[in-house]
Amino acid sequence: MKDFVPHSPGSGKSLMERVEDALLPLINLVFLLLMFFIVAGQMQDRALPPLPGTAAEQTSARSEADLVVQASGVWQVEGENVDAGSLVRHLPAPDSQSSLTVAAASGTAMSHLESLFNLLSDAGYEDIELLTEPGQ
Repeated sequence: MKDFVPHSPGSGKSLMERVEDALLPLINLVFLLLMFFIVAGQMQDRALPPLPGTAAEQTSARSEADLVVQASGVWQVEGENVDAGSLVRHLPAPDSQSSLTVAAASGTAMSHLESLFNLLSDAGYEDIELLTEPGQ
């Protein structure tokens, strides 16, 4: 410990007093950083976005899905089961102004979604909005 704190002969201070004197600049630095973050953290005027599970989210209108993918891999359009051959006929025509909304049930395998997205991409759908359910 004597190697870290230089000893000035004739100061008359003990080792602990010299250690305490050496720590004062570090304490001052920590205090200044604390003050900086307190001031910088209060400069934001924008409100926080609504957090998941809050009342604001639960009362908002739910998006209607153009296509629903069940956990078993079954595709439904307007409550009616469709297969790969008739899927595109049941969906709205692809356009660049609006996106296709796909709702996936919790537990849907990624392989089901991948085959669906490949089919939709081949059909000309460029923008797809995916709605999911939170896991249990």
